[in-house]
Parts: sequence; C-alpha cells; structure tokens
Amino acid sequence: MASKDRILRLKEETRINILDAAMCIVKKEGWAALSMRKIADVIEYTAPIIYEYFANKEAIILELTRKGYLMLGRDLEEAKAKHRSPAHQLEAMWTAYWNFAFANKELYQAMFGVTTNCSCEQVNGLPEADLPWDIITGSIGELMKIDDMESPVICTKYYTFWSVIHGLISINILSRGSSDEINRQVLRDAIGGIITSITP
Repeated sequence: MASKDRILRLKEETRINILDAAMCIVKKEGWAALSMRKIADVIEYTAPIIYEYFANKEAIILELTRKGYLMLGRDLEEAKAKHRSPAHQLEAMWTAYWNFAFANKELYQAMFGVTTNCSCEQVNGLPEADLPWDIITGSIGELMKIDDMESPVICTKYYTFWSVIHGLISINILSRGSSDEINRQVLRDAIGGIITSITP
C-alpha cells in the first residue's frame, strides 16, 4: 500500500512539475512559445512522458485555466466575506477580480482568451468557470431584492459589470491603457456607477 501511495505521489508531483514548467515558459516567452518539447526540456524529461499526463498542449492550457478559476473563486469569496452589505461586497469582489487579473496575468489570458487561442467551448465546460457567476450574482440579487438567481435582470447586470471590467483589463494587458492611477479611478467609477444604477 505504501508503495502504491508513493507512486501516486510521484505521479502527482510530475503533473505539478509539468504545469509549473508550462507557466515558467509562458511568463518568460508568452503563450505562443509554449510547446510540449519546451516543457520536457525544462523538467528534463522526454516529450513522450509529458504525453502520459496531458494529451496535448491544449490540455495543459485547459488545466491551468481550471486552476486559475479556482484561484479567482477563492479571491472573490475572501473579498465577499469581508463585507455584509451587498454593495460593498460587489465593490470588493470586482476590485479583487481586477487585482487577480494583474497578479496572474498569464492565467487570466488563458482563462479569457486574451492573446491566446482559447477554446471557449472547452473552457465554458469547466465547472470552475462558473465560480465568478455563482459568487457574484448572489450579491447582485440581494442588492436588487431579486430572489430568482436565473432572472434575466441579474444576468444582464452581471454581464454589465463583467464587460466593463474585463474590457478595461484586456486593454491594459495589451498595454494600451493609461497609468495605474487613472485605471484604478476608471475602475472605481465604473463599479460605483453600476452599483448606483442597480440600487433600488
């Protein structure tokens, strides 16, 4: 039994090493440079061993995307837990969303196809991709006094927030934005404006 546990542990360590190597390459050279052979070189394994863990490069990107959503979900939950009022929760969560994007720029690019060839169908199939919606819409519903989380009104307001904030993030990831101070003011104005517009 101990031997089986050791084998499983070694397999999990190798899997983690593959993902860590992929992120290391992406941070240095960008998503376009990622390849199975480069990953193999970094961890000093042969390429066929990498294929035992992941079918292709896209499978590695999808797994990193899944991990990104889990990290973002944790950040949003932590931000939400610090406040009781739904308005303050929304402000804190969307600020945390912004902070996550820039603290984990490469992951964010994979999660939303910014400068990567994102397979949206595969990403949308990840249960973890629903985490931002699941966490944020409760506060929107509470603020607007709507109990039905499937309400088209809640959907519209969520995507109003997301479109503005994701758009601003994307502009800046592509290095076409203004200074950090101006960006943060635009972010605050956008979040505050939307919150005011949906407060009864």
